[in-house]
Amino acid sequence: MADDPKTNGRKTDGTFAEGNSLGGRKPGARNKATLAVEALLEGEHEQLTRAAISKALEGDTAALRLCLDRIAPPRKDSPVTFDLPPISTAEDALKASAALLKAVAAGEVTPDEAGRVMALLTAHKALVEAGDLEMRIAALENKQ
Repeated sequence: MADDPKTNGRKTDGTFAEGNSLGGRKPGARNKATLAVEALLEGEHEQLTRAAISKALEGDTAALRLCLDRIAPPRKDSPVTFDLPPISTAEDALKASAALLKAVAAGEVTPDEAGRVMALLTAHKALVEAGDLEMRIAALENKQ
């Protein structure tokens, strides 16, 4: 009977059924470990922060790293600088992507950076093409 989906709140594939309150925490609820840590730290945040700063000022490198990571977290990415031609047509976007590939080949841009820039170029090309189509449709409608 314990394996019966009607009594254990699970579908036949083992996943929890829709709207099943047996299926764990509600959205946004913290887990037990987080709640326990918060209870332990209740009212101690300021004192702990001061202690970490004091240790950092005394030269404790781990405390210093902790403090600096909170003040100025490491960047997830950085600006990329290289020359791209102006892009106002789909053909210009192709020229820009060729310039980007040339920058990768020259070692000026990493392949990861190029991938993110290429995604921007692709999105911009789609916008340029949509604008071009809109103008062409408007011109055809004005002819009629």
